[in-house]
Amino acid sequence: MELATTLKGQTVRNIIREVGINANHWYPAGWANQLKPGQVMPLVVWKQAIAIYRDTDGELHALEDACPHRGVELHKGKVHGKHLACSYHGWEFDGSGSCVSIPYLPSGQKLPCAEARSYPVQEKYGLIWVFPGDPHRAETHPLPSVPEYDQPEWLMVPVTAHFNAHFSICNENAMDVFHGFLHQELQGWFDPVLLNLKETESAICADYQVSYKGRLAKFLGLSDRADEVTTLPISIQYRYPHYSSSLQGISALYLMRLPVGPVESRSFALFFFKVKVPQWLPRPVKSLLSWVIQNFMLQRFLDQDIEMMESEQRIYLENPNRRYVEINPAIIALQRLIIRQYEQFMQQSSQSSSQLQSGRNGDSHKSISLSKAAISGQAEQTSEN
Repeated sequence: MELATTLKGQTVRNIIREVGINANHWYPAGWANQLKPGQVMPLVVWKQAIAIYRDTDGELHALEDACPHRGVELHKGKVHGKHLACSYHGWEFDGSGSCVSIPYLPSGQKLPCAEARSYPVQEKYGLIWVFPGDPHRAETHPLPSVPEYDQPEWLMVPVTAHFNAHFSICNENAMDVFHGFLHQELQGWFDPVLLNLKETESAICADYQVSYKGRLAKFLGLSDRADEVTTLPISIQYRYPHYSSSLQGISALYLMRLPVGPVESRSFALFFFKVKVPQWLPRPVKSLLSWVIQNFMLQRFLDQDIEMMESEQRIYLENPNRRYVEINPAIIALQRLIIRQYEQFMQQSSQSSSQLQSGRNGDSHKSISLSKAAISGQAEQTSEN
């Protein structure tokens, strides 16, 4: 659906800063090369604690980070072959979460019915991915497509970030090209114009026009001369829950978001640049160039963004009832999508819980019902000052 690109004042409903995630998607856990065979890593995906381990054959497994025996964190345990042993009593669990061994029981004795929840997990694009929702839905939700990955003409720069802020604040930063004002001292972009805006059930696509000038723009291939202004179109797509953007075949970005909790988020980004690097250069030289771009260019932009996002979160927590005005329709559309996806997940969870609990009493999933007014009225039109 085509949306208007006119910049008009709209009041933001603050429920966007409280909303949870749709867990029925793949989320990044970390860089794959940082988890060696026989190692375990802790992960939190929106308040769900998960222990991911790579067995001695190199295969990945993900279990709830709580031993069914005493609740001890399983990421503190040890990998025994293809199993994960709790550090407290040595109970071992296989990749499906079933207890397969208790060291102090006689051989052949029947094991207790103890099982840790398991999660779908996979490795792609140099990242470990976990599916924290309904495991039966994992196969129908593909990972983001990254066609530039492993293509020799592209220089890949991986970047990790940590934010003390709600994931909606981080997502708005990635969608909002108008914040180039923040980066002007770093020779960032300027004079942005929102050209097109489209919305679907699960995605937002915004096309902007931006201008560049300076030595950094020339180095990254954005302009031919440092003293000339170059104006280019940039397309930004938020396909819940991750981002991708492209700049006319010159650069591309894939931003994988990991919501940790209400005031904590992480991201794993893959930047691709068509810098003029000879193809015959050995891999270590390209890796060094990637490191330089990451630490001396991209990180400076990122640090400025983090400062603003964490400031926004602090002010919100001081007064959650404060009202805010937004004029970028891409941000308003993004907020609608985030709330819509969360409500969709809560409805799916409620249905699954009802089916499982049919005919017997038990705990049900906590359900938060957001009225249609809260969704469609996420941004109310107000008159411009």
